[in-house]
Amino acid sequence: MKTIAEINEKIKNGDVVVVTAENMIDIVKENGVEKAAREVDVVTTGTMGKMCSSGAFLNFGHSDPPMKLSKNVFLNDVDAYGYIAAADVYIGAAACSRKNKCYGGGHVIEDLINRKEIYLTAEGDKTDCYPKTSIETKITIDDLNQAILCNPRNAYQNYNVAVNSSDKTLYTYMGTLLPNFGNVTFSSAGQLSPLINDPYLETIGIGTRIFLGGGTGYVIGEGTQHNTEVERINDVPVKPAATLMVKGDLKQMNSKFLKGCYVHKYGTTLYVGIGIPIPILNESLARFCSISDAQIFANVIDYAVPRRSKPLIRKISYAELRSGKITINDEEVPVSSLSSYKKASEIASELKNLILRKDFLLTQAVAELPKSKFKPMKEITKEIKVKDVMTEAIVADLDSEISHISRIMIEKNVNHIAILKKGLLVGIVTSWDITKAYGLKTENLTDIMTTNVIVASPDENIEDVAKRLDEHNISALLVVVEKKVVGIITAENISKLVKNRKI
Repeated sequence: MKTIAEINEKIKNGDVVVVTAENMIDIVKENGVEKAAREVDVVTTGTMGKMCSSGAFLNFGHSDPPMKLSKNVFLNDVDAYGYIAAADVYIGAAACSRKNKCYGGGHVIEDLINRKEIYLTAEGDKTDCYPKTSIETKITIDDLNQAILCNPRNAYQNYNVAVNSSDKTLYTYMGTLLPNFGNVTFSSAGQLSPLINDPYLETIGIGTRIFLGGGTGYVIGEGTQHNTEVERINDVPVKPAATLMVKGDLKQMNSKFLKGCYVHKYGTTLYVGIGIPIPILNESLARFCSISDAQIFANVIDYAVPRRSKPLIRKISYAELRSGKITINDEEVPVSSLSSYKKASEIASELKNLILRKDFLLTQAVAELPKSKFKPMKEITKEIKVKDVMTEAIVADLDSEISHISRIMIEKNVNHIAILKKGLLVGIVTSWDITKAYGLKTENLTDIMTTNVIVASPDENIEDVAKRLDEHNISALLVVVEKKVVGIITAENISKLVKNRKI
């Protein structure tokens, strides 16, 4: 057992042993976990990926006369949020320019750290203490009192792998997904990723000092959508799990590890470089930090389904993903990464060198990150009833000949006809039944019609009816009140609702 205080003394004395997560894999393989835990003090990690939930607080100081920056705040024509305090605004990485869709908040942040001039316009509500109502000026990062990178959700502990089963191209936050499983995209540094190397967050908590965007940053809490109750393989979650909220001084950072970007036909974001040192306090942490891409798995998810819960195609290891091709439905599909493994490796090496130069000490977290389960949005929606969706049912009398029923189906372009006797339901005939009649060479309806008819009522919930269709493997339900047919609801009706996201 070691302590962070003991490791920091080793850093100060210049006899600390620091390796990257890549190195640790080989060290444990060669020497075993026990010896590696004794000899290695710190393992450095890294990730460099699109982190849309990022942004910066900027303080401009007070104008003369003073003004409250509130509405219509724009930085290089990118919408920023005022209404924080008189001279503070927040620029989100995903905010987009009004005139140039390929330029956004992430680019403004990159331009700031590159010391470029930023054009500021804003309006404010006139008050006695803030009489000025508009401003137009140019600033650089050196003109700002504070420029604080503050990211609500970064460094996801694993993420989904994306594919598209539909027949059209999709433009998503996972990049361009080609139709018919034409490509695969993923976004994780795998064996280098910080939260994968400390999967139970034993050493990462509130107050943990980190490498952030080329400067020093801190974990200030769990990130939004933080989720610890997930399926794990080899101790690592196989889906999006824990996240971090982080902050750092933007003035220390550089565009080598903080870059604005545009995702084709989706929007703007920010690539954020994060590195976290994992102190090897025990054998368990040494084992976690030796995990390789072959032992880390993610879910391949079909993004063609426009629902919160998307179909799972298969599970895949990062070793397979990094090979450049994976197999789906017995076909080889090309794979591309949305995060930079090369940059992640650079970050881990840069952090290692900072520690060896005694420029970076480790911190003891002041509090653990919470264990929590991610909850979906609570929605208040109108309950859709069968009567809201049903259409007119086509009916025929029990005495009708099959040839007559067949002509009605063709004329009305329907596949189901309700059979009535004295106005009451006694059966149903489908287009499949007509085919059967041809084979049986009969004109008698009673030879082919279904008499045990599965029905629905007008006031039933549409989701219950959808389940009934699935359970009985049928394509339509007659809507009936006291044996009188008042309509029909088909699988096609429900499919249209799902497509329009109404249920």
